[in-house]
Amino acid sequence: MVRSVRHQMLAQPTADEAARQGFIVAFKQALNRGLRSSQQPLFDQVVAPRYHAEHGSIPQTREQIRSAMQADPAYRSWSSLSRAAQEQMWVAIGDSVFRDRDRLARTAAQLANAPDRKGSLHLDPNFTPPRGVTAVDIHLQTGGYAMDLGDGDCSAGALYEMGGNLYAFGQGLSRNDSKAAHVQRFINEKFPELNPRQILDMGCSAGSASVPYALEFPDAEVHAIDVGAGMLRYAHARAEALGAAVHFHQMDVGHTTFDDESFDLIVSHNLMHEISGVTRRNMLRESRRLLRPGGVCVHQDVPLRFAGLSEFKKFELSWDTLNNNEPFWEVYANGDLQPELLAAGFDPACIHVGSLPAREGSLPWFVACAWRP
Repeated sequence: MVRSVRHQMLAQPTADEAARQGFIVAFKQALNRGLRSSQQPLFDQVVAPRYHAEHGSIPQTREQIRSAMQADPAYRSWSSLSRAAQEQMWVAIGDSVFRDRDRLARTAAQLANAPDRKGSLHLDPNFTPPRGVTAVDIHLQTGGYAMDLGDGDCSAGALYEMGGNLYAFGQGLSRNDSKAAHVQRFINEKFPELNPRQILDMGCSAGSASVPYALEFPDAEVHAIDVGAGMLRYAHARAEALGAAVHFHQMDVGHTTFDDESFDLIVSHNLMHEISGVTRRNMLRESRRLLRPGGVCVHQDVPLRFAGLSEFKKFELSWDTLNNNEPFWEVYANGDLQPELLAAGFDPACIHVGSLPAREGSLPWFVACAWRP
């Protein structure tokens, strides 16, 4: 199930909107492939010598490096353009989504109520999304991940899928890239005997990773959870549009209401860098509680690990914390999943933490995997 998959829940851009969105992708690619790669030479050849001339030493800490780099007009230009590109991406997508909002709501309702529907949607009217999600518009997404405009609204999911695709293309990822496919290959290689009957996708957002598990394991019962009602309405309708049986629930990944030992396979995709350290550790404990004997959990995310990196590289990677509304970006980058999985109750012999092999047009995705014997 690739990024470029088409379905009736995608917002339909006009020709002008599509052109603006295409421009944003090209603009982001130029910023990421060209100007961003020049930051280390800029620091080595211009910024550090200038700082040394003024202070008698080169900048050592991230704070010193950030102060020195922000004093340089070339870096400020790149940073401002990158922030503007992200803001304009959501404007361009929002034009399509909000113009198409009523059709999306009608289509979602038709799919959710169809007599031949395959999955289900369970929203909790008493559920309050956690402040870590509602306090900021993560990635600058309009209205945030938990936005819910009522009356069957599924704008949050429509924005998320279109925005995620454009962001990935702007980073140079392939239109055929699929995080779920990477994890499924990993599972098939490491656990060839695993034949899950119950699967849980934690922090499913728009459900783009949930659907591949329903299609890959057609005899399994697939469940998916997230905190936003608008996101889940979209995810459910999207799954139905693609003919996938997925049961969506509004829950916090750190405190679910499923019974002990309910699942054979638990997964998450690009979730850990969006949640606090406390929530992440609670999620790992929930994973251990919910796994049956013989069950496996695989939590996949971006390959962002600060251990062993230079202070300049840490400064460079921390741009998203300050400029892209990523409050837990560095919390995740500084995390150590091995001891956290041990603290969650997994046996040390049943833990695998590492990266997946990069394929053409993909990243070497990070995985934290554990299983019950």
